[in-house]
Amino acid sequence: MPPEELIAEPGRLDAVVARLTGAARADVQRAIAAGQVRVDGDARPKSFRLTGGERLRVELLRQAPPPPEGPPVPVRYEDEHLLVVAKPAGLVTHPTERRTTGTLVNRLLGMGVVLAPAGGTVRPGIVHRLDAGTSGLLIVAKTDEAFVALQGTFRRHEAVRRYLALVRGRVAHETFGVEAPLGRRADRVVVDRVAGRAAATTFEVKERLARATLLEAAPRTGRTHQIRVHLAAVGHPILGDRAYGGGGDDARALGLARPFLHAWGLGFTHPLTRERVELEEPLPDDLRQALAIARRDQQP
Repeated sequence: MPPEELIAEPGRLDAVVARLTGAARADVQRAIAAGQVRVDGDARPKSFRLTGGERLRVELLRQAPPPPEGPPVPVRYEDEHLLVVAKPAGLVTHPTERRTTGTLVNRLLGMGVVLAPAGGTVRPGIVHRLDAGTSGLLIVAKTDEAFVALQGTFRRHEAVRRYLALVRGRVAHETFGVEAPLGRRADRVVVDRVAGRAAATTFEVKERLARATLLEAAPRTGRTHQIRVHLAAVGHPILGDRAYGGGGDDARALGLARPFLHAWGLGFTHPLTRERVELEEPLPDDLRQALAIARRDQQP
């Protein structure tokens, strides 16, 4: 659609544009980041303070909502504010501007779940994500109030997330941490100590095998591919993770068609009711079978 010419009101740029256009704030923020919002002809950050009277040129990509689809996904917790689902492996968390079908959001809409509009047109209700190849527990907001409150929970690192990862090799220490900033290089995430964003993960050995180690990972930040890149960086890539060095004969011998990474534990204080929510999700069949083979064939 053609750009809109608007007269600004006082306030933050993203909030003002969202109010004037009726668009979701998340959609406005993406437009600002793409340079599609101009203030008196200049690009400004989303937090730029408007005094009122500035001329705004706004070009938003209006998209239709994602279509509802099946099959349903398992729900592990739900109330009127939010729900926690067990995301299957192979399922992308949310649509993008180029991909509007085949995601968790589509399936939730197909189940009749009302998702928080504050997440934006293609990401309604989505507060955090799991990689497509990662299975496990994920929180989704049903109302805008819950969405904003959960954003605060994750920003303050108050949600406890625990993952199980089967990695190549014998890890030297029972517990250890990795603090390594992450950045993008083309389609890959890499350790970038110059321009990367801070990222920290703690690890604990759960079980030792002859040529592999089962770890519990607890990310303290939520960067894309964080656990996978941190483990590859210390020489213990996740088995089955071909993107970060975990492919090969040992992964194929375990029948792994995806990274052995599962979000099994989730704990958080409900941001509205203040109830403590603690959930665990057992390993899905493919990872349980891979671990059984590893235990049988790789006993130390």
